[in-house]
Amino acid sequence: MSATIVACITDVMSSDLTNEPPVEGSVPNETFEPLRRAIGERYLTYALSTIMHRALPDARDGLKPVHRRILYAMRELRLSPTGGFRKSAKISGDVMGNYHPHGDMAIYDAMARLAQDFNVRYPLVDGQGNFGNIDGDNPAASRYTEARMTAAAEALLEGLNEDAVDYRDNYDGTLREPEVLPAAFPNLLANGSSGIAVGMATNIPPHNIVELVDASLHLIKTPDARDDTLLNFVKGPDFPTGGVIVEPAESMARAYSTGRGSFRLRAKWAIEDLGRGAWQIVVTEIPYQVQKSKLIEKLAELIQTKKVPILADVRDESAEDVRIVLEPKSKNVDADVLMNTLFRNSDLETRFSLNMNVLIDGRTPKVCSLKEVLRAWLDHRRVVLIRRSKHRMEKIDHRLEVLEGFIIAFLNLDRVIDIIRYDDDPKAALMSQEWAGEHRKATSERDYVSPLPSTGEGELSDVQAEAILNMRLRSLRRLEEVELVKERDALMIERAALEDLLANDAVQWARISEQLREVKKTFGKDYERGHRLTQFAEAAEVEDVPLEAMIERESITVVLSQMGWIRAMSGHIDLERELKFKDGDGPRFTFHAENTDKLLILGSNGRFYTLSGANLPGGRGMGEPLRLMVDLPNDVEIVDIFAHDPTRRLLVASNVGNGFVVPEVDVVAQTRSGKQVLNVKDGEVACKAVKITGDHVAVISQNRRFLVFPLDEVPEMTRGKGVRLQKYNQARGAQGMLELDGGLSDITTFAWENGLSWTMGGGNTRSEKDMTPWLGKRAGVGKAPPHGFPRNNTFE
Repeated sequence: MSATIVACITDVMSSDLTNEPPVEGSVPNETFEPLRRAIGERYLTYALSTIMHRALPDARDGLKPVHRRILYAMRELRLSPTGGFRKSAKISGDVMGNYHPHGDMAIYDAMARLAQDFNVRYPLVDGQGNFGNIDGDNPAASRYTEARMTAAAEALLEGLNEDAVDYRDNYDGTLREPEVLPAAFPNLLANGSSGIAVGMATNIPPHNIVELVDASLHLIKTPDARDDTLLNFVKGPDFPTGGVIVEPAESMARAYSTGRGSFRLRAKWAIEDLGRGAWQIVVTEIPYQVQKSKLIEKLAELIQTKKVPILADVRDESAEDVRIVLEPKSKNVDADVLMNTLFRNSDLETRFSLNMNVLIDGRTPKVCSLKEVLRAWLDHRRVVLIRRSKHRMEKIDHRLEVLEGFIIAFLNLDRVIDIIRYDDDPKAALMSQEWAGEHRKATSERDYVSPLPSTGEGELSDVQAEAILNMRLRSLRRLEEVELVKERDALMIERAALEDLLANDAVQWARISEQLREVKKTFGKDYERGHRLTQFAEAAEVEDVPLEAMIERESITVVLSQMGWIRAMSGHIDLERELKFKDGDGPRFTFHAENTDKLLILGSNGRFYTLSGANLPGGRGMGEPLRLMVDLPNDVEIVDIFAHDPTRRLLVASNVGNGFVVPEVDVVAQTRSGKQVLNVKDGEVACKAVKITGDHVAVISQNRRFLVFPLDEVPEMTRGKGVRLQKYNQARGAQGMLELDGGLSDITTFAWENGLSWTMGGGNTRSEKDMTPWLGKRAGVGKAPPHGFPRNNTFE
C-alpha cells in the first residue's frame, strides 16, 4: 500500500529533474538527486516507520512499540502485581528517557489506557488514582496517579530473563530493549488494537482468553482446522463494557475468515416494573467505546427535538456500574418499539469494524484471518519455548560442570586443602592434578556425559577450579556431598527431558498445550471479569412505526401571525377567539389540527416546507419564528399553511396565471430546506394552493375578469411551471420588472352540479347555481363576475 502511495507521488513529481554537476560556489558535501526520487525515498522511510514502529501491532505479542516499552520499563522498575505502586510520572519519564523518544503526555496517555477496564478487556496496568472514566473524563495528571503491572502484563513478560526473545539497542545505543515480548496468551485478540498508519489501518476487537485458548488447543491438535471450525470455540468479540452482539453468525464467520467485516453491538437493557402498570427501561451496559455522557446528551436531544416522542425522560443513575433510566411517554408504549427507535437514532447501537491488519514477524503488514493470527502467535510461543529450553540447558550444563568439580573436591578433600593452603598458584595446581573418582555415573534413566571438552591439562576445568576456590568452608561438611549428588542427578533428569523436548515437535506442542491450560486456569472464571461479558442475541426486527403513530394524539389549534410567529394552542379553540400577539403583530392563519399532523407551508418561491405538529411550540407564549424551524428565506412570503391530507390533491398557481394539479403526498418535504414544486421566474410568485373539492375551476383576476373551465384541462404534475390558467396582458418594464394588466387574484374548485358559492361581507354566503355564462376554455380572458361578487376579488 505504501509503495502505491510512493508511486503516485513519483508520477506527480514527474518533471525531468536529473543530476546536474555542482555549480561554482556550491557547498562541498552537497549531493544532487532528482526531486521525485528524494521525496519518494524519504516518504517511504516515513511510511515504513509509521507502519512498523507506531501504528500496527505485532501479531506475536499484540503490542505496539510504545506499549511494549511501557511494560518493559515497569518490569525494570520491579513494579510487580504484588509489589508497591510508583508515580506515573516516574514511569513515563523512564520510558521516555530510556526507550521511547516521544512526548511524556503521549506515553502517559498510552499507559493510562492500559489501565482503563472500560477500554481494555484485560488491563495490563493496575492504576491507583483517577485514570479516567466511561463518561469520557480524562485521567488526572501523571504526578497524581500511581501504577504497577497486572498479572496479565506479567504473563506477557514471562521468560525475558531466559533469552526467550531477541533484544536490540535503544534509540541512543546505551541500553537494550526486547524486540517482542514472550506473550503467554494471545494478547492481540484478547485486548484488541486499533491504529491508523500510512495507507492502511487496523481495528481488532477484544476477545475472551478462555475461548482463545480453547481455539489454540484445537489448532495445535488439528493444524489444518478451518476458520469456521475455530468459531465453535471463539464465539465472537468480548467487549470490556459488555453489551449484546446482534450480528448474524454468517456475517461474523465471513469477517473472521477474511479479516474484514463489522459487528452490530447493542446496549443491554431490561424492563423494570414500577407497579400499577407503570414501567421504565434500565440500560446496564452500553456499546464499546461509547462515552456515556455523550450518549445521555444525545438521548436528551432526541427528547427535546421530539424525534422520539414516545420517550419522556432520561436519567443517569450510574455509580460504579452503568444505570441509565429511560421513561416512556405512557405505560401503553411498546418497549420494543421504543428501544428499536432509540437503536436507530442513538449510539445505543453501534457497529464495530473489524480490520485485522497486523505485522507478521514484526515486519510484514498483512490482513489476517482468525486462524492466521492464532497460528502466528502459536509459532511465536514455540520459538519462545525452544529458546528458553536451550537457555535452561546451558544453565544446567554450567551447573553440572561446577557440581562435578565439587564432587571431585569432596572425594579428594585433603589434597585440595593442601593445595589451597600451601601452593602459590592454587588454581593452576588444581587444574594440573590428576584426580581420582571423578567419573561417577548418574542414578537416572540415562548416564550423564559432560558436554564440555577436556582442558588437556588436568581433570578440573577453569570453571570447576574457580568454583572450588570460591567455595565456603562451611560447605565442607560430609552431608554436603550427598546434596551435591542429589542436585546433579535431578539436573541430569531435567536435561534429558529438555533434550527430548528439543528433538521432538510433538513434545514441544504438548508442553505448549500444558502452558495454555495453565493460562486458561489463571485467567478463567476465577479471574476478575474472566467470564464472558458480551452476550449474543438475534436482532428482533420490529416494523418501522411512523412518527405520527408514536405520538399520543391530541387536538391543537395552529396559530401563525402576520410576522411569521407560530404556536400550537391546546385543543380546538374558537377560531374567532381573540388571542395575544406581539406589538404590531396580529393573526394571519388560524386552523384546527392534530399534533400528529404534518403541516404544509407554501412559500412565494414555489417551495413547500413541512413541519410536524408535535414539534410546534406551546401556546402559552407567543410562539417561535417559523423561519427558525424551516429554511425559509427572508425575502420569501408565507402564502399558505394547512394540515396535510395524503389522499388530497392541490391546485397550485402563480400570480401570472400558471398552475397545475399535484398530489399532496408529492409536496411533503423531508428536509428543512423544503421541496420545490411550482417553478417561478424573476418577478413571479406562487400565490395559491387550493384543495381540490370538485370538477371545475373558477378563477378571478385582479382586474375582475371571471373564468370557469373543467378541472381535467389542468394537467397533474409533481413539479414544473404548469400551464396557463387565465390569460393576462403582461410586459417587462424599463428596469426589467414584470408588469401585469390584471394578474391572478383568487382561484377555487367546485362541483358543477352544485354551483359556486362565495362569502359576502358579514359572513353571509351567496351561491350561483348556473355557471354556464362564465364557462370557457382554460387560458381564456374571462368575463365580468356574477352579480354581487365581492369587490376584493376573493372567494372567501
